[in-house]
Amino acid sequence: MLKAKTQKTILLVEDDNFVGMAYKDGLTRAGFLVENALDGFEAIEKAQKMRPDLILLDLVMPLKNGFEVLEELRKDKTFSDIPIVVVSNLGQESDVEKAMNLGATDYVMKNQISMKQMVERIQKYVKM
Repeated sequence: MLKAKTQKTILLVEDDNFVGMAYKDGLTRAGFLVENALDGFEAIEKAQKMRPDLILLDLVMPLKNGFEVLEELRKDKTFSDIPIVVVSNLGQESDVEKAMNLGATDYVMKNQISMKQMVERIQKYVKM
């Protein structure tokens, strides 16, 4: 996948089509190039192919969950400097702690953040 020098790429890993399209629309409007993955296997495959500037990762997905994806990507040295922001509805302290211990850069509750706030959060990790 080719990308313009000024446009940063985001791999959006979200199995809910409606949520995924809403995020993709908002992030595209903010100037990001967004690629979707619908499950954990597709997420790893696309991450390896495209080497995104940032990954937004849901935790509850079919085939391979977000914790497994996070663990697998962080074991690969080529992904050590790519920010991975978990975006989930799982709000238990144990879930947040597990994700952070596996190498998540940040943890965001889907139902507690606006698109504007999400874009601002992403811009902290990806210099435009």
